[in-house]
Amino acid sequence: MPKLVALDLPGGELFVSSLQKIWDEGHAAFPVDQRLPLEERHKLVKRMGASKVITTDSEQELTGRPVEDGDALVVATSGTGGSPKGVVLTHDAVVASAKMTSESLLVDPVSDRWLCCIPVSHIGGLSVVTRALLTGTEVEVHSEFSASACEEVGRSGSTLVSLVVTAMRRVDVSLFRKVLVGGSSIPMGLPTNVVATYGMTETASGVVYDGIPLEGVEIKIADGQVFIKSPSLLRCYRNGLLPFTHDGWFPTGDGGELDKDGKLKVFGRMEQVIVSGGEMIWPATVERALTGLSWVSEVAVVGNTDEEWGEVVTAFVVPKDKETTISLEQIREELSEVLPRFALPRALHIVNRLPKTTSGKVAKQSLLSATEFDNPISRN
Repeated sequence: MPKLVALDLPGGELFVSSLQKIWDEGHAAFPVDQRLPLEERHKLVKRMGASKVITTDSEQELTGRPVEDGDALVVATSGTGGSPKGVVLTHDAVVASAKMTSESLLVDPVSDRWLCCIPVSHIGGLSVVTRALLTGTEVEVHSEFSASACEEVGRSGSTLVSLVVTAMRRVDVSLFRKVLVGGSSIPMGLPTNVVATYGMTETASGVVYDGIPLEGVEIKIADGQVFIKSPSLLRCYRNGLLPFTHDGWFPTGDGGELDKDGKLKVFGRMEQVIVSGGEMIWPATVERALTGLSWVSEVAVVGNTDEEWGEVVTAFVVPKDKETTISLEQIREELSEVLPRFALPRALHIVNRLPKTTSGKVAKQSLLSATEFDNPISRN
């Protein structure tokens, strides 16, 4: 029976060669997040049912659970809504993802070279490695993100890179032919060589580029939720759960719409929509407006329970200059030009940082419970 082999390794040449070896031997790989404490990594390996663990200096056999023939990867979700789930991706799904992406970007294995500088334990970084392996394109893999190292590689010949928004802001993206950027709150007005991607672990990476589904991908909206059909979809979760509708659609849990040109607009997680005074407010819409302000570095918007309004729009803002002082009234006035009045923040926290998951996403469930965020600037 094929095994699940945990790769408890940082990104680099050993990770890439070990992944290829696991596939050559007919097994599936589970990349382990190196930013987790050792004990948490051990717990995650056990939860995913790995039968073997490869580290930088050892290989250890475990009592795990087999995978099915054709399974290529088990990838942990980001865990923004709680404990991470194990997503089972087949070789067919991973190949389909690599093919769709490469064809859309017009990747030439001879002249192009990928840079992977985001964690290989999550699908954004891992898919860079897998598509490079499957298309025979050269890839350089870094163990951690460094803006200077990223730019140096861009100057020395790498043409393609995948980044999150925070990393993109720190890098001269003109050094690359194409830059994929994913995650929430992607800003408007991106450079022409930057592609805004939409996808998730369950889709084996991005399946919508600049609002347009890739070849072979179908999108529909039902009751305000985005549903996907794609040859790159997961087989199941590691616990055996099949997350599909009876006719094969995958419910993403994201709210969205298709505009008049058929482009997908994603508003955010359905469970994170804010209902204030009877109005539905999507945090991502408010976040995009806030990131358009010149003094804002990072932002997260959540709903906070309120007796009068039900919920109030609550903004957590990291300013570019830590000495910045601004009132809630000022920020509401600035945003009133781009947001309806009901969507304007009613509480504002100026903070030094935002709590993040290991994949770099904002851990919104931690915001309102964190004591360091007490005493907001508020207006009812």
